[in-house]
Amino acid sequence: MSRTLFLSMKEGDIVARCVKEKVGVSAVERLPNGGVRLVCMSSDGAQHIRTVLKSKLINDDAVRERHRPKGPMW
Repeated sequence: MSRTLFLSMKEGDIVARCVKEKVGVSAVERLPNGGVRLVCMSSDGAQHIRTVLKSKLINDDAVRERHRPKGPMW
């Protein structure tokens, strides 16, 4: 089971909900087309968030922002 979820919520709301549900967060990343990529510390925590926030899940393949340049930097 994947620890990664794509949610149509704000970063702060997701982190607050994870704290409330006692689920550890490994990473939170904003998506360019709206929404957030959430990586939980455990697959059990990710499954719990999937169950709790089922209506907020993004089912499509979400596009992430590029962190590194396409070509060499020299």
